[in-house]
Amino acid sequence: MASALEIVRVDPFDDTAVDAWWQAYAVAKRADMGEDALIWTRGEARAELQQRSATTERRAYLALGDDGAIGSGSLALGLKDNLHSGAIGVTVPPQFRRRGIGSALLAHIEAEARAAGRRTFRAETAWPASAPADGSGEPGREFARRHGYEIALGDLQNKLALPVSDAVITSLLADAPADGYEIRGWVGAVPEEFVADWAALDAILDTEAPTGELDMEASSADVDDHRADEELQRRQGRTSFGVVALASDGRIAAYTQIVVSSDDGNAYQWGTLVRREDRANRLGLRIKLENLRMLQQHSPDTPRIYTYNAESNRHMLAVNTRLGFVATGRLAELQKRV
Repeated sequence: MASALEIVRVDPFDDTAVDAWWQAYAVAKRADMGEDALIWTRGEARAELQQRSATTERRAYLALGDDGAIGSGSLALGLKDNLHSGAIGVTVPPQFRRRGIGSALLAHIEAEARAAGRRTFRAETAWPASAPADGSGEPGREFARRHGYEIALGDLQNKLALPVSDAVITSLLADAPADGYEIRGWVGAVPEEFVADWAALDAILDTEAPTGELDMEASSADVDDHRADEELQRRQGRTSFGVVALASDGRIAAYTQIVVSSDDGNAYQWGTLVRREDRANRLGLRIKLENLRMLQQHSPDTPRIYTYNAESNRHMLAVNTRLGFVATGRLAELQKRV
């Protein structure tokens, strides 16, 4: 272990500490995933840490040693739901690995989670598509295995190079007519007439989509909480593109969202969900195509879209394949019960 290891809680309003915390995180992620490392930018991460959220308490930790900042960690605690669990992150730049720094960080954060009454710990680790499918030999996967974290759900990271030609989009739209549904889309905040339905669908995304062995419950469907998240996105410089399919009664039958980062220029596919009673109508394909077309109209310089999907979600993976997404990595959603 490093000779003078100290683990400190990061003050989100201390720019020097946040910069050191973020730098350790970013270097570690890039070492593991290369150009396809999906990293929240410094400004985005700072804005999230500083948010006074009613739904999530976020903590950041910095490991300090003789060489300065030698590791970083995080803990997210739900305040309205999933009160039994905590989401833990540990990152150590490659030049400081195998010194016990990651283990010390993890033990410290797990103790904080237990003190908050949490007994299920969640974490993530990623590896490139060129690595073994089960992550064997990859540093994050092996670290997790040594500390009792098992894969609860395996996801594929996929990338779509933009633009996709209008001809391809039009051809695919012909296979998803969405008869009986009205398609609506917008840039920015969800319109007031749809926000309650949107928040309700978004809240059950993590439990309606494949969850594997993950021990989690639906998140808050409170409209005020949703608006607070939209305000965070605004402060982060992110732009949201939303599309819904409306059933004959005016309710949202399906929704999808793409978010563009003004910092790194990339687009990220966030939630896509079709209500159970409206499935098998190719609504998922239709709304994703409409959203892609809207993104290219309003943000023509966006170079690519990244997305994650559970490997078991064959339907959505098939939709993404038809759109032209290619696999760039794998993400393991990890879990440990204590």
